[in-house]
Amino acid sequence: MTAAVALKAVSEPARPDFDPQHLAWLQESVLANRFLPEPTADSIFVGDGDYRAIGTEFLGHLVQLGGILPNDRVLDIGSGIGRIAVPLTQYLSPGAAYWGVDPVAEGVAWCREHISPVYDNFRFDTIDVAHHIYNPKGAIKGETLRLPFEPESFDFIFMVSVATHLPPLEIAAYVREAQRLLVPGGRLFITAFILDETAKGALPQRDPRLAFKREGNGPAWLVDRTAPLGAVGFDDGFFERLIQRFGLSICLKSLGHWRGQPAAHYQDFLVAEKRG
Repeated sequence: MTAAVALKAVSEPARPDFDPQHLAWLQESVLANRFLPEPTADSIFVGDGDYRAIGTEFLGHLVQLGGILPNDRVLDIGSGIGRIAVPLTQYLSPGAAYWGVDPVAEGVAWCREHISPVYDNFRFDTIDVAHHIYNPKGAIKGETLRLPFEPESFDFIFMVSVATHLPPLEIAAYVREAQRLLVPGGRLFITAFILDETAKGALPQRDPRLAFKREGNGPAWLVDRTAPLGAVGFDDGFFERLIQRFGLSICLKSLGHWRGQPAAHYQDFLVAEKRG
């Protein structure tokens, strides 16, 4: 069984100008560049693993699978402490525009101090949306979120490790906002945990930290009910229905190796395109 759903083969480029050799060279350059900013280990709150290596890996996924282009206007929802923004400084052209938004003020402050002064087309803002883990005193309820941008302001929007920490109604709010903010033909890239039949079967090779249990009648699955937003999975089909409901079309669904199957990435990926 393959980990890629045949909406589009993951070995194929998402856009016709994709150059795998140039991308590989760029990723190697990012990893070797000692002048790129990097936060101290004790200030990184965006998950485990090597900061630079994971950011560089996602640069590859956004280019190869998402189809992000060098001149795109980009919105990073959940920009954290710049883990993906730093590699993107080496890919996006000076004519591109990047906005990162996050509820953790310390991460936004670090990015403003270490990234924006050198790359003035990279901007970062705090959104005071409530989250039990990352911003428990936030003033904005996730279900009512409206991001501070004009309609059709972006060519590419991505949410990496955001939907894996949100309840269904809040994910719907973000997808609604993505539809509002994307230009026609613009793309949305989401990472998630999708509970398909293989994931439910719990293969021996599956990540033992992700022993999801269905929450009520679904569509959410939780690892720990005492910390419900620590890791959230969803019924297979939930994202497709949600994306289509808000006028987007799925163009890629690629399943990750967290479930115990071979794959080129850990979490599951979905790429959607705004119609028109």
